[in-house]
Amino acid sequence: QVQLVESGGGLVQTGGSLRLSCAASGRTFSSYAMGWFRQSPGKERECVGSISSSGSTTWYADSVKGRFTISRGNAKNTVYLQMNSLKPEDTAVYYCAASERRGLLITTRNYDYWGQGTQVTVSS
Repeated sequence: QVQLVESGGGLVQTGGSLRLSCAASGRTFSSYAMGWFRQSPGKERECVGSISSSGSTTWYADSVKGRFTISRGNAKNTVYLQMNSLKPEDTAVYYCAASERRGLLITTRNYDYWGQGTQVTVSS
């Protein structure tokens, strides 16, 4: 069982940056693949970034590639999402998720545990 708590969301102007953090409980954090998802009103939850359990491989959605960076600190049981050059269309609730499966996972059904979400609002 893993519990996930996101933090770092807020209001930022277009072009600004935010760094989201997701703290995980449990002693086996390093065995989980992790992902960051977002959901805005009326839209499906979508994966914006995924990172393997070791942190050696990552995946990004085309819409955020070159602007967002996912990373993890296994010693701190934390996964991060650095978001730069933010746009109004990045406005959403952002969720981190953990999976007991291997590899880079980009669909919600592959994840076993979810955080409560943190709101990111980008003003124009």
